[in-house]
Amino acid sequence: MNPISGSASWVVSHPDRLAVASGDVRWSYRDLDLAVQRWADRLAARGVSGGDRVAHLSRVTPDAVALAHAIWRLGAVAVPLNTRLTAAELAPQIEALSPRLTLVDPSFADRAALEGERPSRRSSGETDTAAILFTSGTTGRPRAAALSRENLLAAARASAANAGGAPEDRWILCLPLFHVGGLTMLHRCATYGAALFLQERFDAEAANRAIDVDGITHTSLVATTLRRLLDARGDRPFPPTLRAILIGGGPVPPALLDRARSLGAPVLQTYGLTESCAQVTTERPGEADGLTAGPPLPGLRVRIVDADGNDLPPGAVGEIEVSGPTVFQGYAGDESETHQTLWKGWLRTRDLGSLDGRGRLTVAARRTDLIISGGENVYPAEVEAVLLGAPGVLDAAVFARPDDEWGQVPVAAVVAGPGFSPQEADRHCRAHLAGFKVPRRFVILPELPRNAAGKLDRAALGRFE
Repeated sequence: MNPISGSASWVVSHPDRLAVASGDVRWSYRDLDLAVQRWADRLAARGVSGGDRVAHLSRVTPDAVALAHAIWRLGAVAVPLNTRLTAAELAPQIEALSPRLTLVDPSFADRAALEGERPSRRSSGETDTAAILFTSGTTGRPRAAALSRENLLAAARASAANAGGAPEDRWILCLPLFHVGGLTMLHRCATYGAALFLQERFDAEAANRAIDVDGITHTSLVATTLRRLLDARGDRPFPPTLRAILIGGGPVPPALLDRARSLGAPVLQTYGLTESCAQVTTERPGEADGLTAGPPLPGLRVRIVDADGNDLPPGAVGEIEVSGPTVFQGYAGDESETHQTLWKGWLRTRDLGSLDGRGRLTVAARRTDLIISGGENVYPAEVEAVLLGAPGVLDAAVFARPDDEWGQVPVAAVVAGPGFSPQEADRHCRAHLAGFKVPRRFVILPELPRNAAGKLDRAALGRFE
């Protein structure tokens, strides 16, 4: 699966070609191969072998790129952990997967206790697993999505068939490696023999400089980072060397797309999810109009179905289902959820959308109750569970508020009792949740709106804002 590990690798055919760039660091494929082998030797010395899970809490650095490839070189399973989560949030994820080895970058000293070795847990169905990424369902319960080697290769081929994939390509990676978009980009560039320009945190000035000076051809952004890129660029048009800016992570304001295209930015809206190895649909270069998320990538199929699983005609809104070689293996350790999600050869996304007469997808709503803030998923049930442990919180519900900067932000409606204060609730949340999940404000209500069945009417919360 890993193209720099085999006899036909790029290190053999083009050892001096640029592989990874980060600040002043420039690694050729020869340099990368040496770093990969150093990591592979270290991992093997600690007992890692084929099929073992290796969890790692890593920054976006050349060394982290080498580590990911080293895990694959040994035939092991990469489990990148979310660097934005607290130790309390990460511990149950590690416990659930029981990786052979957990590595923590020294810069994450507050989570160093997570590092260590343990007896490996393997599944008979994991012989081809390349990576396990944590995602969440509508309940907020983390689920471990297993991606195979073939999934990653198929995703690289499908993306190349639409947006191009060649050794001359240069990609800016400004997504974390625990995100499916970041991990697939890392793999994609090595598959193509292309160069990967790393940004640990999105830097609009640096990104514009790389586009103008380093000849960047591709990148992947969300609406928030696209806006920052344009703000920093001013009126300067984009050079023709930039061939695709993939835009995912939720809805993009039409005015923002128009602004980007007025400067010659080749923006392509996409729809995807972890369980499909990132992209499912993407606008076609030369045909992009910003009205849809485009048709399925070559080799993939999308259909829209009703509650009974019947195909719906063009224009009708229903559940989005996906089929093809990028669809994941299932949820590690959760056969029940896997069975509900993979049904008769189709991935049931639980997202809502429609297809037009040209087969282009329009997404009506992401998973029920999901809040997408700056491209990150916020699940209300998870935040509510933490809030209910805060002093003076008798009941709580979390909902989305539109935001010009982040697209959406979480807001909490709280039924307050003695001892409640917004400041204390904020401190409690920050001690247990990543910053992007913390409610931006607290609305105090005498009671939460509920329907006749006693269920929370989350849609009604917006009127109390």
